Amino acid sequence: MSDDYCDLCDLPKSTCVHGMPKAPPPPPPAPKAPRAPRAPRATSPRTGTGRSPSASAPAVPARRAPRRWTPPEDFAPHILGVLEEAGGELDTDDVFAALEARMGEDLLEGDRQLTPEGELRWRFAARRARQSLIKEGVMSKGAPGVWALS
Repeated sequence: MSDDYCDLCDLPKSTCVHGMPKAPPPPPPAPKAPRAPRAPRATSPRTGTGRSPSASAPAVPARRAPRRWTPPEDFAPHILGVLEEAGGELDTDDVFAALEARMGEDLLEGDRQLTPEGELRWRFAARRARQSLIKEGVMSKGAPGVWALS
């Protein structure tokens, strides 16, 4: 009965890796049958014959879906205009009131919805635009609650 067990792993030789013969090599792959030529695919009409090797892909893919809310960079020129009209400095609430009056018709439906934090989306976008203007050096941080040009 000791012959039925492997001396190296104490398992039956029928399940032991040491007592089992090596697996035969896999058969060589069957030759592939030649393919029939494909029919040309229907393509949409395009202007031009395709991309030239020197043409590069656009940096930003074309936007297909309509925007749901106004991006912050669209608020920057309006913020600067409001502050210039006010003499370069204005309270935050007054800036928001002037922005709403100035951009009222241009705001999208989604701009009037609330963010998860409970703030109107257009106000959130305006604050983000202010932060980018501060980084560019066009606006200064100023006093709390006051937006000012530098």
